Amino acid sequence: MLPPKNRLKRKKDFGRVFREGESFEEDFLFLKIKKNNSGRKRFGFIVSQKVSKKAVLRNKVKRRLREVIRKKLPAIKSGIDGVLVAKKGAEKKDFSEIKGVINKLFKKAKILNE
Repeated sequence: MLPPKNRLKRKKDFGRVFREGESFEEDFLFLKIKKNNSGRKRFGFIVSQKVSKKAVLRNKVKRRLREVIRKKLPAIKSGIDGVLVAKKGAEKKDFSEIKGVINKLFKKAKILNE
């Protein structure tokens, strides 16, 4: 589970990231990032009904996304708000495929400490 301090929760925060953030797209994932002033790394996840009508599948995709981000937190630069949006096809991918796509997205966005 992603620690509470690393979660984007408020609608206002999601809106700010979507309005002012940079976009990156890779395969079945879409990433929006925006620098924040808090010095924290916070992430939110959106998996709409377009991905699957079944809540069980949508929640499964969210759990996988959260777990990949949780494991990557130490390698991510501080002061970033990000929203990961899953697109159609994400429900068919396994954990390693999701991890690989997120790695590509983060390298594209240059938010890793490397």
